[in-house]
Amino acid sequence: MLMWSSGFLGATMGTELTGSTTLLFWRFLVVTGLLGAWWLLLRRTRITRRDLGIHAVLGLLSQAGYLSGVVFAAELGVPAGTSALIAALQPLVAAALAGPLLGQHTAPRQWVGLAIGLGGVALVVSGDLGGSAAVLAYTLPLLAMLSLVAGTFAERRLPSALPIGESLLVQSAVSTVVFGVLAAGTGSTAPPTSPEFWPVIAWLVVFSTFGGYGFYWLNVRRGSVGRVSTLLYLTPPTTMVAAWLMFGEPVRAAGLAGLLICFAAVPLALAPTPRAAAPPGVTVRSRCDRRPPRRPARSRRRRRELAADGGRKPS
Repeated sequence: MLMWSSGFLGATMGTELTGSTTLLFWRFLVVTGLLGAWWLLLRRTRITRRDLGIHAVLGLLSQAGYLSGVVFAAELGVPAGTSALIAALQPLVAAALAGPLLGQHTAPRQWVGLAIGLGGVALVVSGDLGGSAAVLAYTLPLLAMLSLVAGTFAERRLPSALPIGESLLVQSAVSTVVFGVLAAGTGSTAPPTSPEFWPVIAWLVVFSTFGGYGFYWLNVRRGSVGRVSTLLYLTPPTTMVAAWLMFGEPVRAAGLAGLLICFAAVPLALAPTPRAAAPPGVTVRSRCDRRPPRRPARSRRRRRELAADGGRKPS
């Protein structure tokens, strides 16, 4: 969670020095350069066209789409803790979409959890609407979260055996192209002259990209979408405490109340669906209870014929 929360903190630090497009362009340019040099010198794992296409889509959704919303929201003045809390609606949205996308039934109590979680987020955001950020700026973390959810489901529906390092290389290269085009179109490709800019880039590259995204995709591949999304729900309190320590962002009572409401909603939204009961008179056996089929018994006449023939089978 510390790695994932570092992205919200880095967005706040970086947008105080330069624009969001410049920050994201140089972040992914450095990441792509480091991973590209590593791949050429040490790995040289073959990347098929299918893997290239899959991770290009994942890069557009989980990196370019997600980070553009988070970082641009920070540039517009959305507090890091609030942005993290809105983005942490992912477990609730993932639970709601698991039915139509993955064929998993969503129980009524899960829908109740979704509604309660939305109420908790609304309570937190209402406490910050009087700040410097415009009301519409709070929709950017929401759109970013939806983009990450889409990327997570796409990863499960489009499995790839490409290792994590090569996956991040393709995703980061696509993000570099996207933010490079945006930066060139706005005339903001040049980095700022402030010496604090490069430590922020190092923070985002090491902690947010290699650490945050690396561990995120590793957990998605080894676990379920619901479990990974639930772990991300620890991001808001981590980010709020870190933002208070690093930037002096106030922790309001409404924010704490919203967090408690959201934490109470998660067990409801992600509760497992009970299995359907077997019909009366039907015994359900597991694989371990099944006995191997018996061999058909030989008839007495066949056994006498084999005995008379000396036990030899006819050729």
